Amino acid sequence: MTTTDWKKLESTYYMQVVNRLPLVLVKGKGTIVWDESGKKYLDFTSGWAVMNLGHTHPAVSNAIKYQVDNIMQMTNLFYTIPQLKLAKLLIDNSCFDRVFFSNSGAEANEGACKLARKWGKHKLDGAYEIITMENSFHGRTLAMMAATGQKEYQEKWQPLPEGFVNVEYNNIEALKKATKKNTCAVLLEVVQGEGGVNIPDHSYLLEVQEWCHQNNILFMVDEVQTGMGRLGTLFGYQKFGLDPDVMVLGKALGAGTPLGAFLCKERFSVLEAGDHGSTFGGNALTTAAGWSALKYIIDNDIASDCADAGKYLKSMLDGLASRHPNIVEIRGYGLLIGVEISKNKAPDVMKLCLEKGLLVNAVRPNTLRLFPPLNVTEGDINKAIEILEEAFDELKI
Repeated sequence: MTTTDWKKLESTYYMQVVNRLPLVLVKGKGTIVWDESGKKYLDFTSGWAVMNLGHTHPAVSNAIKYQVDNIMQMTNLFYTIPQLKLAKLLIDNSCFDRVFFSNSGAEANEGACKLARKWGKHKLDGAYEIITMENSFHGRTLAMMAATGQKEYQEKWQPLPEGFVNVEYNNIEALKKATKKNTCAVLLEVVQGEGGVNIPDHSYLLEVQEWCHQNNILFMVDEVQTGMGRLGTLFGYQKFGLDPDVMVLGKALGAGTPLGAFLCKERFSVLEAGDHGSTFGGNALTTAAGWSALKYIIDNDIASDCADAGKYLKSMLDGLASRHPNIVEIRGYGLLIGVEISKNKAPDVMKLCLEKGLLVNAVRPNTLRLFPPLNVTEGDINKAIEILEEAFDELKI
């Protein structure tokens, strides 16, 4: 079958919920992916911050192959060794005490919100509202659309589930004003990824944490995109010296397999048998992949490599900006970088880069998002900058 045939199959049978780019990808290795014709592309999206170790990393591939040949899935009524190994590794390397595994970041956010609701019910006289931030993103389930503070995601699905209040990000006074007797938690991203790689003031995050602790409400961080080394620390909260009550993980946790998790301090572990569950959550296959990836990241200090690569990438982008004055800001930490331009040309840049063999994301009409694998090389970065330069030159940006 040809690329045209595959596109026809997609348009005939698949729900049309994705504005796809014109590629049929069939292979990946490290930072490179190949399409059906054999053309290769430098991947600076990591499958949307999923492939933090790159495509088909041997540590992950070998773990998956082993698990496929043994046991992949059983009910959670029984003990699952990879699940428990990953649980211990996460707890041993974070500030949390308990973990629950789901199949995605959105599911994990749902679970964290259930935990917060139960905390409010039993500890805060029935408080149930969760404060989230404008320009946030927490998933596409119905409840998480209410949590996601972006009107374009919410308008189609009214009336949304109640119990979520969206306030301005990086504005502590807005948060304080929104806190009422019914507030049980605050949920935020330490860096907003889908919102445009928005960086808060360091003091803001510390103030949010202190406000939550003063009011006995949960301070919950959504690290679906920023976790697993992406910001140059194992978890993003560590970059800012935070001590959250709950953390949500997804994307790179499964290293290419569907896996999410929410973690909490012992004090807030209020869920009991029957309160929450998942048929596939924490199955042997995905947690074997997750354990192998996390262990490799820890044992090889990949987060530090990410920090170094991020500094080099930002320095090269600064050079690009010096030659293209319509680049107005380079922002981010580690290898989650936003490139803001003065014109709404980011989609045009993305498409031209794709033609030239580089995958980037237009996260906003005026902002490119770069989030390559954490083990990206300087040579990869140099090639990406070369293609970006060509695209900016041709588009006269």
